[in-house]
Amino acid sequence: MDNWDEVRTAYKVASVGTVSGAAEVLGVHHATVIRHIDALEERLGVKLFQRHARGYTPTEAGDDLLRVAQATDDQLSQLAGRIKGRGNDVGGELIVTSLGGFSHWLVPVLADFQLEYPDIIVRYLTSDRLFRLEYGEAHVAIRAGRVPDQPDNVVQPFMVQKTTLYASEAYVERNGCPSDWKEFAKHRFVGTDNSKSRAPFAMWMREHVPDECVVFRSGDVHAQRRAIQQGAGIGFMPQLQAQERGGLIEVTPPREEWDGPLWLVTHMDLHRTTKVQAFLSFLKERAKTWTPE
Repeated sequence: MDNWDEVRTAYKVASVGTVSGAAEVLGVHHATVIRHIDALEERLGVKLFQRHARGYTPTEAGDDLLRVAQATDDQLSQLAGRIKGRGNDVGGELIVTSLGGFSHWLVPVLADFQLEYPDIIVRYLTSDRLFRLEYGEAHVAIRAGRVPDQPDNVVQPFMVQKTTLYASEAYVERNGCPSDWKEFAKHRFVGTDNSKSRAPFAMWMREHVPDECVVFRSGDVHAQRRAIQQGAGIGFMPQLQAQERGGLIEVTPPREEWDGPLWLVTHMDLHRTTKVQAFLSFLKERAKTWTPE
């Protein structure tokens, strides 16, 4: 194949499903996308897509080509990520990923790290999906739950996030505070909108709090915490953040089953680079100040 641009364009169309979507991802005009697809089909002498009103669907021949294209694109991304991380200077892109719920303490660390190393360009990615370190999608990942077991990654224990139930002072003034879980049916709660969440405290709430009592639900952890602070109900919040916010009453002491172990994950090819080591050291040092009072 002598024109990777055309193959890559076809790959993006198949991934996104529409010409306009692929054009946006690639940063080109939609006419360029159509021209690439037409030229590639003419060169190969076969239709790669079925055109319809809702977009483009790969044919069997298209699927065969696109599997090769995906593998090639992944390998190029992996190579680019490794090259970017090999320098001895603390500069260039630093890509860090975590769940969005950790941004309240991670963003200040990233900003202060950037002050110390002004040549760093920070990219902070938050998502429930696991970014693939082996393909250069991130330099450092902060992950929660069980020990990550992806091959070729370096995994270090980071910290344990203590979480418990809180209510605002205004909520307690209006409704009182439950003395134990048997009184939960008399109270209002804030929880996740994901009925399949595997977070230990979310599973515990599903088992111990009547469903009709969870009156404020959101998939956005920041919205949940804001709702607790505003008095919408009782809900889970990390101890450290609750103390920073103020105006909250601890309904029950933390329980070990609600603990959230956090892990620092890096790929073995980038772990020893100056940039990654500098950030890991900076983060660990800052974390020493995060012990709840």
